[in-house]
Amino acid sequence: MSQAPKKAVYRIRNWAEYNDALVKRGSLTVWVDQQAIDAWGYSGPNQWGAQFVYSDLAITCLLTLRAVFHLPLRATQGMASSVLDLMGLALDVPHYSTLSRRAADLRVDLARKGKGPLHLVIDSTGLKVYGEGEWKVRKHGHSKRRTWRKLHLAIDAESHEIQAVSVTEAGVDDAEEVDRLLKPIERPIASAAADGAYDKRKVYRVLGPLGARILIPPRSNAKIWKHGNSAGPPLARDENLRQIRRSGRKSWKREVGYHKRSLAETGVFRMKAIFGGHLASRRLECQVTEGAIRCRGMNVMTHLGMPDSYPVM
Repeated sequence: MSQAPKKAVYRIRNWAEYNDALVKRGSLTVWVDQQAIDAWGYSGPNQWGAQFVYSDLAITCLLTLRAVFHLPLRATQGMASSVLDLMGLALDVPHYSTLSRRAADLRVDLARKGKGPLHLVIDSTGLKVYGEGEWKVRKHGHSKRRTWRKLHLAIDAESHEIQAVSVTEAGVDDAEEVDRLLKPIERPIASAAADGAYDKRKVYRVLGPLGARILIPPRSNAKIWKHGNSAGPPLARDENLRQIRRSGRKSWKREVGYHKRSLAETGVFRMKAIFGGHLASRRLECQVTEGAIRCRGMNVMTHLGMPDSYPVM
């Protein structure tokens, strides 16, 4: 009998620096930063008299604090009050109802710092809103009251930064969301990799004009879309399919560097390991903001430090 190949073992070169970064993730000063404090808010008049108006940065700061430390909105208000008191800052803290209301239309900056062309990896995952835990489902089966949302991510394979995010209902097609997912990205896209679920014309219509190298494996039963005697240049997807037919799917993946697409799955794993697989918000517009807040938190953690690993066997 042939033995299964051994799983690769990796070691981290920069363990001391990465360990410090893991410790800093729990530092309150990382999440309640000086920029948010400087732009906390101002007193503005309304029809009932003077009212304190909180900036988007202040709301983003507190919602990020909530996501990182897994707090309900009421506990977020209490924790923020304690933090500001310990810092000696005479700042008002938004009521938890204000946080809930402002989350519906908050514009979230993902805290991206990278520059230059992007090598994107694209994927999606499900996040539960309602429903039983896995133990109950295993023992008794699932009920009809199970609601999910789909989190779509575009991640830079070089820096591990999340470049774009969207949250949709579970029935939305992955390929259909690519256009809206990539629109906020201003940097040039050098390449884009995704799995076979994205092998659809609508995806190529979005990525083609961007000049990106498209690394999406055509499905096993794929057909040529534009034959060689047709006018105009060949389609990138057809060129990939022809190369696969010549050298095989495994060779094609190795030659074009397709395996870096697995970094999208790594990003999804990190997201769920840090923030969990559930959404706390109940309204879709608030869930969109919650997804963006989690991605912002992930980017901040990435900037603190990432492991530099290498294979040892």
